[in-house]
Amino acid sequence: METRHIQRIATDLELKEPQVRNTIKLLSEGATIPFISRYRKELTGSLDEVKITEIRDISNKLAELDKRRGAIIKSIDDQDMLSPGLRQQLEEAQSMTELEDLYLPYKPKRRTRASVARERGLEPLAQIMMKQRENDIESTAIKFLSDEVPGVEDALKGARDIIAEWINEDHEARSRVRGLFEREAVITSRIAKNKEEEGAKYRDYFEFDERLVRCPSHRILAMRRGEDEGVLKISIEPPAERALDILERMFVKGNNASSKQVEEAVNDSYSRLLRPSIENEFRTISKEKADTGAISVFAENLRQLLLAPPLGQKRILAIDPGYRTGCKVVCLDEQGNLLHNETIYPHPPQSEGRMAAKKIASLVNQYKIEAISIGNGTASRETENFIRKVKFDRDVNVFMVNESGASVYSASQIAREEFPDYDVTVRGAVSIGRRLSDPLAELVKIDPKSIGVGQYQHDVDQGRLKESLDQVVESCVNQVGVNLNTASRHLLTYVSGLGPQLAKNIVEYRRENGPFLSRDDLKNVARLGNKAYEQCAGFLRIPGAVNPLDNSAVHPESYNIVERMAEDMGAAIEDLIKKEELRERLDLKNYITDTTGLPTLTDIMAELAKPGRDPRSKIEVFEFSPDVFSIGDLKPGMVLPGIVTNITNFGVFVDVGVKQDGLVHISQMADRYVANPSEIVNLHQAVKVKVLEVDESRKRIQLSMKGIR
Repeated sequence: METRHIQRIATDLELKEPQVRNTIKLLSEGATIPFISRYRKELTGSLDEVKITEIRDISNKLAELDKRRGAIIKSIDDQDMLSPGLRQQLEEAQSMTELEDLYLPYKPKRRTRASVARERGLEPLAQIMMKQRENDIESTAIKFLSDEVPGVEDALKGARDIIAEWINEDHEARSRVRGLFEREAVITSRIAKNKEEEGAKYRDYFEFDERLVRCPSHRILAMRRGEDEGVLKISIEPPAERALDILERMFVKGNNASSKQVEEAVNDSYSRLLRPSIENEFRTISKEKADTGAISVFAENLRQLLLAPPLGQKRILAIDPGYRTGCKVVCLDEQGNLLHNETIYPHPPQSEGRMAAKKIASLVNQYKIEAISIGNGTASRETENFIRKVKFDRDVNVFMVNESGASVYSASQIAREEFPDYDVTVRGAVSIGRRLSDPLAELVKIDPKSIGVGQYQHDVDQGRLKESLDQVVESCVNQVGVNLNTASRHLLTYVSGLGPQLAKNIVEYRRENGPFLSRDDLKNVARLGNKAYEQCAGFLRIPGAVNPLDNSAVHPESYNIVERMAEDMGAAIEDLIKKEELRERLDLKNYITDTTGLPTLTDIMAELAKPGRDPRSKIEVFEFSPDVFSIGDLKPGMVLPGIVTNITNFGVFVDVGVKQDGLVHISQMADRYVANPSEIVNLHQAVKVKVLEVDESRKRIQLSMKGIR
């Protein structure tokens, strides 16, 4: 990449040029973002994944800019119109918008009103008119009459069309109008004719006006959706008189007849060409910004969901609740393998509560169940209440699990491969149980969009959304680390440097050769070369391996450093891991080399202290209020325990156990100004909320977190 681009990225992100240059080089060599962030800190200056991603994205945009620049220069050069001054302007252009503005006068066009006027010989009249020296412009126009231009007004109109196009293509004019849009544009939404009833859900936007710079992403996306459905009509523009004043100051130079014609052309150019063109730009820009905001919220919610606390390897009884069709029950072993499944009917219409309780107690004993996982869908509270009344002869914790996307998984090809002999109801219950054991390992099997922790996910750019969410999954998987001998193919797919084919090859190797005994065994996997090994090895764990470092985040390339440390202490690596006093005697400066600095050495020491430690927090037992089961049980003033189920830019949704999540608006989250709800809460966090308002007919619950201890 060119030095000027590296300098620009460094300036924009407030980084040093070597950090940017080295990061771009690593990315171009095929290194993944998790790998660079974790194992190349010396080269990047310890940049985190966010900064590395920003460097990648900006460098990609600059590469696109250069590609377009080259195409534009060639196009203008082919027309023999590329002057040295224009070339310099194009070379120095800093944005795609600036490039396209410079190219606009030379861009091949469809037949326009101006091109027709030129064909009829009216360009000289337009040039005379633009000089604004001729007061009797009508007499001048007579000289341009022809069979195609029969009257004076026809000649003047054609000349005005040419002037309007000149104004539209003027780089400075576009820049000034664009600046006005940036400062003063208002987004306006109106109800389409006869759509009041059909578009009732968009009532807030029937007569809506707001400065574009202040309009939050969720409002823009909501209005765009209403427009796509034909319910709303949206416009974006600044006050027309302000725009016309700018253009008239630029192009109207006198007060004669020619000037009046130019003024008329200015009005036409703005209303017919310039305003629609710049408005389209700002519609695109505002949509991209709204997409960025929505995708960012979705991505952060997904990250929190994937990194939710796992229960760990426990024997779990999972229940997918239901009324008429019963509750699907499955029993899973410590590895999540299905041991047993059946259906109980504790709720109406069957109401076989006693028989169901006896069966649950029997299954808990028979399969040595340690925890019960209940999906939070239909009949979830009733099922939880039923389970808590069952008498067990051992301690069995009960957990409510978010089942969003479980039905998507149960009908997927992945589920059919895992459980070819069972129907979707059993597969769904298994997913609910596995989510309690290890949310990350189970949720990677589901398209992130189906997990239900975003707003307007169907309205944003689907390519950008997929890229962002896939990157979040990859980041989380590599942050936690993966057990090489138990991970599913789908989980392995997201490990740095692998992907679907190598993940499949690893599983096949495991099936044919038994468990991996060391990370070095990875080199025997088909098509897993040195580069893939370098990228993935540090993120794969082998519990019980001969070399204890194989179950840590220490990369194999650094094993020799740990071996030297152990040798210097006169101990084995196992002793170095177990004995803090040995580690405290080490002077890290003795192990610094040209390629290994203090950042890597510090990471190694942290890993030796807690090898293979799961970075996720511990799971906690949570219970809803025992007196609340439906929205009808809610009364203003009640203070209830709840679970945060979704975070948006305008507030958070909280499940208080009534099947309908309530909204804590951002203004009700704290007794101070809150810029971002994520400052206050995390996804799946247990909170206390006060009921402010209940609208049963619209199924809306307004909650508050203010002043609650």
